[in-house]
This record gives sequence, structure tokens and C-alpha cells, in this order.
Amino acid sequence: MSNWLEHSVQIEVDAPMELVWGLWSDLEQMPQWMKWIDSVKILDENPELSRWKLASGGLEFTWLSKILKVTPHQIIQWESVDGLPNRGAIRFYDRQESSIVRLSVAYDIPGWLGKLMDNLFLGRVVESTIMADLERFRDYAMKAKQNQ
Repeated sequence: MSNWLEHSVQIEVDAPMELVWGLWSDLEQMPQWMKWIDSVKILDENPELSRWKLASGGLEFTWLSKILKVTPHQIIQWESVDGLPNRGAIRFYDRQESSIVRLSVAYDIPGWLGKLMDNLFLGRVVESTIMADLERFRDYAMKAKQNQ
């Protein structure tokens, strides 16, 4: 048995959409601000596919992700096609001088992990982690803005 959990968090970034979109859409840079993501590699033979590695607390998961939809300055939507089952979307909202970044992610908890951890506890850990990731992204974007 498996169990899908879904989380959404958002943050306002005091930077223009062009900059925010440019930073986030460079997937291979995500380990710069996503704590659990160890690496992202876009496949040379198919740029819609990327190999992800998550490492945290002695656990390691990998998956192949496929971009399902890209609307510049609005949304990047994906789903895994191999490895750790997950899907989600990152949405961008232009507020002229600032940008709202909203990350929604859903993942399938392997049965053995679900037995080890209470889903409510795991959900709180994941939500606080991805919120911290967005805060790190905001800081990353602010540094990039200052260096323009």
C-alpha cells in the first residue's frame, strides 16, 4: 500500500518576475536552495527529462522527472516517470516589483516508510522543509538581484 501526501507553500520575493523565473527555471541550480536535493541533472538526449537525487538523514532516493507543462513566467509542472513517485507545480505571480512563488508537491510514501513515520509528523517536516527552501530561494534571488 502507498499513501500520497500533498503540500503547498508560497513566498513573496522582492525581485522582478524575469529574475525569479530565470533562477527557478534553471533546474540544475536547485540544490543551491533546496536542502534535501543533492543533485539535478537535465538529460542531454531529452531536455524535458531530469535525474534527481534526494538525500536526507541517511535516506537516499532518486527519480527521473518529466516536465509536463511550461508557461514562461507562470508555471512549471512535472511528474516523476521512474523512481520515487512525485508530481507538482511551481507557479509564479507577477506583482510588478515583486513575485509570488507557490510550490505544490505531492509524493507517494513507500509503504515501509509510512509504517515508520506518522504521516502527520512527516507532513509537518516536509512542509517546514519546503518553506525553508523557499526562504533560501528568496535569499538566493535577492543576492542575484544585488549582483545585477
